[in-house]
Amino acid sequence: MDGFIDIISELIVRAGINESYLFRKKCIELPGFFRPTKEWDLLVVREGQLIIALEAKSHVGPSFGNNFNNRTEEAMGSALDFWTAYREGAFNKTIRPWLGYLFLLEDCEASTKPVHVKEPHFKVFPEFNGASYMDRYEIFCRKLVRERHYSSSVFLTSEKKAGLKGIYNEPAEGLRFDAFAKSIIAQASAYSDEG
Repeated sequence: MDGFIDIISELIVRAGINESYLFRKKCIELPGFFRPTKEWDLLVVREGQLIIALEAKSHVGPSFGNNFNNRTEEAMGSALDFWTAYREGAFNKTIRPWLGYLFLLEDCEASTKPVHVKEPHFKVFPEFNGASYMDRYEIFCRKLVRERHYSSSVFLTSEKKAGLKGIYNEPAEGLRFDAFAKSIIAQASAYSDEG
């Protein structure tokens, strides 16, 4: 995921944010509400104000079932913790930070075949019937933004060998990298040195 973080960092700097305000790999902790801190993949902090926080995750087989549940619970929990800490004044008093979620899924037979759902007591939402793990992740990324847990989300897929060469696909309209980039650039521009 480092390559994507590199590209996003470059876009933020081009939007007018001084590189000294970007944090990766160190000084990436933010206070939480339900836990003391959480490490993010990229932060932009300028003059004591959090401007951008980004989570970047990937899922490469083989255990798509368990890992899907873990990834979704993790992303939802991180968002809840983040926004609750923000509401309680752990960071920022005036600026609403931008929170992004970037997800890359391995494109393989196990991630693209329909998955049966168990419904012993109640029916699942219809969009999950016959959905593959790829479909489920797309639905998940879309709902993260629709429910305002994240400001923007991008959903990418890649075959294992192609991914090593930097080749990826953008299967979901509205969850493509260009829309994600425009959203993060708008936030960075609003708080740039020129802003």
